[in-house]
Amino acid sequence: MNAEVEILCDILRQEGVIVRRPDIVDHQKEFSTPDFTSIGLEAAMPRDFLLAVGNELIESPMAWRNRFFEYRAYRTLIKEYFSRGAKWTTAPKATMSDELYDPEYQIKSTKDRHELAAQGRFVTTEYEPCFDAADFMRVGKDIFVQRSQVTNMMGIEWMRRHLGEKYNLHVLSFSPPGSMHIDATINTVREGLVIVNPDRPCNELDIFQKAGWKIVEAPRPAKHDSHILRISSPWISINVLLLDDKRVIVESSEVPTQKMFESLGFTCIKVNMEHANVLGGSFHCWTCDVRRTGELKSYF
Repeated sequence: MNAEVEILCDILRQEGVIVRRPDIVDHQKEFSTPDFTSIGLEAAMPRDFLLAVGNELIESPMAWRNRFFEYRAYRTLIKEYFSRGAKWTTAPKATMSDELYDPEYQIKSTKDRHELAAQGRFVTTEYEPCFDAADFMRVGKDIFVQRSQVTNMMGIEWMRRHLGEKYNLHVLSFSPPGSMHIDATINTVREGLVIVNPDRPCNELDIFQKAGWKIVEAPRPAKHDSHILRISSPWISINVLLLDDKRVIVESSEVPTQKMFESLGFTCIKVNMEHANVLGGSFHCWTCDVRRTGELKSYF
């Protein structure tokens, strides 16, 4: 697993990307708040926690109790960016008390949970704002977000008010609802082109259609027989990392996904992250781009 991550970092450097790493933190150390006691998860996926919008870095409050202190692994980096002129915002930290969670979800099957989500009931309630940054997708001045098991409408409204009129926030929904994080469900890969998950159709695709975007259904992911995807679905096959509008980093075993991108004019950089996937997520989750070139504009 560590070897896979180091190879990814080396490939990114070879492609001209500056790679920074978080601090090492002991996530097995038990901690307590007035509302709960837990140990940490890990800090392998900065995309879950950190949202870069323009020159601003926004720390998300998270929704899982074992991710309460995940920000500590990134504080050294964020302070450095702040000292160099970046804006630094920390969203209201959720208390994560029992009122934030629907206890019925603990005893429901996956099918029953989907039915609850279809009724507007999720693991997280509207007790206080909560969101993971990975439920947001940035496209210039337009930012797409989903209500998920870790991002509630109160958190979305906080982000809308915080961003103000400079950015357009679009709420997307999918069938079935309730998946955590948006980047294995829909992915804007360059201006005018969006990849969608056929198993989780988007109910607001008209936003893209009216803007003249081409919509491409992703092929079914290759089978993952060699390991168990503990907290993610096989659809992390489309959890790719776009370096620009011509280069994309794709899992080396996901041949159908590679062929799709090649047919769309991309050069696929094939990297193995199969064992790292066990921790959840793939290339998009395991990275967070804080600086890109290009014009800031609205595409919709």
